[in-house]
Amino acid sequence: MYLTEGDLARAAEFLGMKPKAFERKFVYRTRNLRRLRIPRVAHCQFLKDGGCSIHPAKPTQCRAFPFWPEVVKTPKAWKKTASFCPGIGKGPLVRIRTMREVAEEMRAAQPRLYPE
Repeated sequence: MYLTEGDLARAAEFLGMKPKAFERKFVYRTRNLRRLRIPRVAHCQFLKDGGCSIHPAKPTQCRAFPFWPEVVKTPKAWKKTASFCPGIGKGPLVRIRTMREVAEEMRAAQPRLYPE
């Protein structure tokens, strides 16, 4: 998961850490992007018992999933994501407009991931 400056600051504050300490412990950089380190035995070090242990401060990319630009772009991409995302097709329906707004939030938060 990629982090914005705001994501990093919120997560650090939620955990009672300084942003620099949080970054040293949980983040690595790739091409000027910040990314959460992936533990060897899990997909995310903050995913505990099926839930996010930093939920109130979760990164934008996590909050936006599955409404990422590349997922909502085509029905084919949506169906592919639905094959491994247990939440797709459950709960109340989400309007296309809402999905696109969330996708646009993701695009705005991470412009290096989604160049024009």
